[in-house]
Amino acid sequence: MNWLNKANRGVSIRVVLRISLLVSLWASLILAPTSAVRAELTVVERSNIPNPMTYLGSEACKTCHENEYSEWKTSQHFQAMSHASEETVLADFNDVEFIFDGKVNRFFKKGEEFWVNIMGRNGVFHDYQIKYTFGVYPLQQYMVEFEDGRVQLIPYTWDSRTHEEGGQRWYHLYPNLTSETDEFFWLNQGQNWNYMCADCHSTNLRKNYDKDTNRYNTTWSEISVGCEACHGEGSLHSQWASALEAGLETSGITNKGFDRDLSKVVSQWDYQQGKSTFVPVDHQETDLVRTCAQCHSRRTLIAENDDHVRGDFLDRHLLTLVNSELYHKDGQIYDENYVYGSFMQSKMHQAGVTCTNCHNPHSGKTIAPEPALCYQCHSPADYTPEKHSKHSSGLGENSCSSCHMVEELYMQVDRRKDHGWHIPRPDLSVQLGTPNACTNCHEDKDNKWALEAVTEWFPDSKIRSQPHFAHAFYAADNGDKNSADLLYDVVNDVLQPAIIRASALERMQAIPQQKTIEAIQQSVKDEDAMVRLGAIHASQSLPGNYKWPLLNPLLADPVLSIRIEAAAAFIIVWQELTPEQQKLVMPSLKEYEQTQLFLSDRGAGRTNLGNLYRAWQKYDEALAEYKGSIDVEPFYSPAYVNLADLYRKLNNNSASLNALLAGREVLPKEAALAFATGLAYVRVKDLSQAVRHLEDATQLDSQNAHYYFVLGLALEGSDVSRAKAKLKQAYMLSGDERHLQTLCDFRHRHEGMDIDTCIAKEGALK
Repeated sequence: MNWLNKANRGVSIRVVLRISLLVSLWASLILAPTSAVRAELTVVERSNIPNPMTYLGSEACKTCHENEYSEWKTSQHFQAMSHASEETVLADFNDVEFIFDGKVNRFFKKGEEFWVNIMGRNGVFHDYQIKYTFGVYPLQQYMVEFEDGRVQLIPYTWDSRTHEEGGQRWYHLYPNLTSETDEFFWLNQGQNWNYMCADCHSTNLRKNYDKDTNRYNTTWSEISVGCEACHGEGSLHSQWASALEAGLETSGITNKGFDRDLSKVVSQWDYQQGKSTFVPVDHQETDLVRTCAQCHSRRTLIAENDDHVRGDFLDRHLLTLVNSELYHKDGQIYDENYVYGSFMQSKMHQAGVTCTNCHNPHSGKTIAPEPALCYQCHSPADYTPEKHSKHSSGLGENSCSSCHMVEELYMQVDRRKDHGWHIPRPDLSVQLGTPNACTNCHEDKDNKWALEAVTEWFPDSKIRSQPHFAHAFYAADNGDKNSADLLYDVVNDVLQPAIIRASALERMQAIPQQKTIEAIQQSVKDEDAMVRLGAIHASQSLPGNYKWPLLNPLLADPVLSIRIEAAAAFIIVWQELTPEQQKLVMPSLKEYEQTQLFLSDRGAGRTNLGNLYRAWQKYDEALAEYKGSIDVEPFYSPAYVNLADLYRKLNNNSASLNALLAGREVLPKEAALAFATGLAYVRVKDLSQAVRHLEDATQLDSQNAHYYFVLGLALEGSDVSRAKAKLKQAYMLSGDERHLQTLCDFRHRHEGMDIDTCIAKEGALK
């Protein structure tokens, strides 16, 4: 979830209101630490007096569920993480050398132990013992455990595909990574197992981070993804089974001893005359999809105790919405989203299809080959290749998924299918540049050719004439001032998936117009928590006096994420609230504080704590958190910016400037730090240094209009020609009337140009 840093105009403060964290799941598979928690199997004598629910381990399931256990043993869940051993390590550690960037890396053994000699800090090579394997196919990663409990993934990965597929080799997972300051340098937080991946690759994971000592004591019940990762604690189920076998009373244990229902949403699909897709007979609320989503999603874990299965997914996670960093404008996958964000967009999800309609939950494999898999719901008579796809049958690439589940390549060797089941839309490709399945296969053709072919095959299709949210997302992401109306229509279209409506709301935060306010007013009452979450995001740019009447009802929302996000929205305007309003916010804000304490092993978590304590005017605590953020994550730039701004507020300009210069030394390519440093030099009236850093900011982020605007103002006293050029560039990038007015005021002062004439002339150029 991206926690955006909102910069006040003309000031250097950037208040972190969202956390931007990469959660590596499913294919990047990571591991867990040395101390493991083992639960004992309890044999019941009286089943009507249930014992507290505890974890037993998958071996306890084997006796009664032999087939399921055998299938699980073949799954990637079983091999999600393992102790490094001859049985689990797939890579070649027989004193093998791998040269990367001209440097020799060595993989070798010491007795039964596996070791690597690779580059650590400051370019120095060290020997590191591999303690765990992570994943199995099509790649396997390896992890090193350190004395402070951290487990880190090394950057070299084993391609476990066959020789024929190009595998059985070492390769660097991030070959373009050039700096130790990068989040994904192997010793940095982006490759930390305890935070990034552990809760999805082991069972009953507890991070156990100690903020005071900056150490981990992470524990699990089972090192890999076991039966209880999905079914929940098994002790009561074991008691129920034992009592049943012994002929004892079992009425004291409901649902066979489990606290979640993993059955399908739809139990029966029927054929109806005239319909090519079968119709669900009934729907029942189950916990299946939320159970899978706990790991197969791009999200931030915000708590370990709240029940996201029997409750709401957002009680434990913040889901990343459909943004331009992860998805194409039409919702197709771009970066990794791990299925759930795509699946929630699909018509299948809306109809009641669940994961186990297609996948064996124990082996993870599909339950049938194509097209039989799809014929479970789609009439074979209507969906023959010749009739539906207009392709000849028998072609290897002529499968349902090749058109409706276009693959993306991740981690260089891992192809994953888009679970949004999108209809190919070459018309959107022509209009917006989105990909389509047609030219994905026919690489020698263009989008116009694909559109003509589809139009000829399906001349009466209504799909192309229907509005698509892609147009609204495209307009918003490209700064179109008229995009508010388009987004508003998406938000209010109840036929759109909730994640799309929420994503439209999130984009409205950049458009603080009346339409945005109206959309928030309606969405805070929506029955879907995802939409309510989007409403909070949409309010981010609104003044404080607008936020209170819009968001205060959400402070008592039943879902944790909604309460804490609503509370966080008031941090930046805390001093504007009345004492009574502050009192009403405080309970949810305390929950927000607990969430940030849980996330305090990351720079964002501690920076958010610093922002909270600053709002409460606890300045010593705020300074300590900003400094702590730099300690735990030296390459997190907002910590330097916020620390510097608090020093400025405390009239310590020297410390403020030193904090920014320290950040620039560590992160010389961070535009926000360069900009903040330039502003700091403006305050101390050193305009030559200010211009130097502001110039850096515009070069590092050439699309940021505000950077050019401030640079133009800073240049006015020394270089009028360049100042005018920078102010003009700011307006050309933003189209902001305030930038145009400033440019014309400038030209009036220095050239005597009439302001109205300038506005008409310069405005016409945009």
